[in-house]
Amino acid sequence: MTKKITTSIVLGIMCFALTLGIFVQMKTVKNTNMAVSQNYEENELRAEVLKYKEKYDNKFKELEKAEKELEEQRRISTENNDELAKKEEEIKAGNKIIGLDEVTGPGITITLSDSKLDINSVLDPNSLIVHDGDILSVINELKNAGAEAISINDQRMVPTTGIICGGNIIDINKEKVGAPFEIKAIGLPEQLAGLNRPGGYLNKLKEEYSIGVELKKSNSITIPKYTGVLTYKYATNMN
Repeated sequence: MTKKITTSIVLGIMCFALTLGIFVQMKTVKNTNMAVSQNYEENELRAEVLKYKEKYDNKFKELEKAEKELEEQRRISTENNDELAKKEEEIKAGNKIIGLDEVTGPGITITLSDSKLDINSVLDPNSLIVHDGDILSVINELKNAGAEAISINDQRMVPTTGIICGGNIIDINKEKVGAPFEIKAIGLPEQLAGLNRPGGYLNKLKEEYSIGVELKKSNSITIPKYTGVLTYKYATNMN
């Protein structure tokens, strides 16, 4: 009787061990399949992103080529025509103003970065993040100080530029950019640098919210042109 009980116990242990082994193996296979499936999906998504980026780069190169050809045709057509040459200069001047040409000149660079304070040390963690309102306030002060051209993370400010907050990123010209935000402005450096004065908005960001603020003056700043398309549906020429 004792021998039968012992045999039953041994068989029970063996069955349990076998069942456990099968369960562990099934779980391992399932996790492996999930990992393989996830890696496959990630690789597929990465391939799609690279494909669209390649298409974008190719289209951008085609656009640059077309712009160069157009510029050459303009140069040829205005070469011996003073009136057309004057119109061409007016077009170039207008493009600089509205942001369709790359520009270089003296100015300042302002870098805004999220606070490094522990979020648990403040009542409102959102106060430690650079928001769209912060950037808009700095942009307005730069304009009031005489900035002639402004960019944010190399996105050129134009009349139709939108600055919209979306969590920890900001949408500028429909392009998503994240902190740190590098704001470049062309104008009289000494005048633009006045934004860092006591009581100014930059000072408020530093003193009240511990936002990272760095301001540098420069004799040569390059601001890229706007690469989108400016369209006006409702504004019309009265001439």
